Amino acid sequence: MFQLDDSFLNDIGLSNLPEEQKKPFLQHIYEQLEYQVGVSLSEGMTDAQLEEFEAIIDRKPEAVDAWVQAHMPQYAADPVFEKMQQATGLDVNSADLKAEYAATKWLEVNRPDYREVVARTLESLKQEVIQNRDAILGASQDTPQA
Repeated sequence: MFQLDDSFLNDIGLSNLPEEQKKPFLQHIYEQLEYQVGVSLSEGMTDAQLEEFEAIIDRKPEAVDAWVQAHMPQYAADPVFEKMQQATGLDVNSADLKAEYAATKWLEVNRPDYREVVARTLESLKQEVIQNRDAILGASQDTPQA
């Protein structure tokens, strides 16, 4: 889908950001993306949907198990689950893997446009950073070197 890495920094013109600032900057972008996507996705959802999804992303075992049992009882055979397991290296019986899978599938069912929302939001964040690139780089150059 997307990677927040050196290539991303290069795309937005921040490849010259000091090494010690890259990871915190990328973490900040990730947090902003997560927050803004969450706000966008929650628009138009019912309270019940929001509560159900919140319980799944909070990895509450009873919520994850109930949703998977109701909607994807053969989840372990789903190619999406298999890809997630291979990518993460987690055991197929991992509660974290099952919760991640449930959150992904929940979004596919309840907000099939979530990938587009993520892409739009990321592009908006990129443009915002690009517009402020000089200030960001200027602030990083004002930081005293140890």
